[in-house]
Amino acid sequence: MKQQLSGFKVVFFAVAITLAVSATLNSLGAVPLRQPSSATLVSGTYVNPLQVALLYWYPANKTTTFAVGAEPQGVAFDGTHIWVANVDSNNITELQASTGRLLGTFAAGTSPEGVAFDGANIWVANWGSNNVTKLRASDGTALGTFAVGTNPWVVAFDGANIWVTNINSNNVTKLRASDGKVLGTFAVGSNPEGIAFDGANVWVANFGAHTVTKMRGSDGTVLGTFGVGTNPEGIAFDGVNIWLANYGSKNVTELQASDGKVLGTFSVGTNPQSLAFDGANIWVTNFGAHTVTKLQASTGKVLGTFTVGKEPTGIAFDGANIWVANYGNNTVSKL
Repeated sequence: MKQQLSGFKVVFFAVAITLAVSATLNSLGAVPLRQPSSATLVSGTYVNPLQVALLYWYPANKTTTFAVGAEPQGVAFDGTHIWVANVDSNNITELQASTGRLLGTFAAGTSPEGVAFDGANIWVANWGSNNVTKLRASDGTALGTFAVGTNPWVVAFDGANIWVTNINSNNVTKLRASDGKVLGTFAVGSNPEGIAFDGANVWVANFGAHTVTKMRGSDGTVLGTFGVGTNPEGIAFDGVNIWLANYGSKNVTELQASDGKVLGTFSVGTNPQSLAFDGANIWVTNFGAHTVTKLQASTGKVLGTFTVGKEPTGIAFDGANIWVANYGNNTVSKL
């Protein structure tokens, strides 16, 4: 009799759990299968293991949104916090990465666009004032403003120096990160926008020339210029290869970093703008489609397309989540 009661408790518990799963799935909009597949029948509804797995998948894949300044563009992660450049507010927003809580808003130059972290400080490219601002990441204190070229757009850190693309002077500026001293100005292609460091070399996306320039990081010597898609804008390094977002051709190009050889071209959404690498995958913001595309870095296979805010621009990975600046509705999305 005791064993029968014990068995009854197990069955009752299993049925109760299944009912709870079914109710939760209904609240999430999940549709039960029409036919059983290793499933339990409860009140006429089949609940299979795939649906149960959805309960764990769903919270980890939903998108949350946080308000920032006007027309957010660049995004950077400092190891703990997210920094967002707000073009039309002339400031930078700092958010706690774990919660999205607003930690501060700090003045920058006119029309800040790109943002980067150097291990201790935040650097901001101010498109409208032809300079970059250096902020202490711990408290947002402005440590200096340094003149660069015409309409600086994106910033990158090479471990010791800051590199800035100057979109309307067709060059890049190299500054010493410790004190902002200009170490050189180097000609590249027409309308340089995106920039990335591969551990030895600096790569620049030339929006107006439909090319990417490879420069030696130590002295700025041009090592090669390679054709890509139409209007390349964003650029990222995956540890082996270089990825370009081609704003005008709805695709991304993968190049071998060692020699610039094109390894593949992969379709994404409309007006791809920025890229981020998460350790295994490439994420692309599609400005005209209001989405981000996730590609498997090893193959270029599309793994998913996710809706975010209006006109997504900048993107960053925080070690666990993807952050996207939504230029058109003054928010950032966390995926």
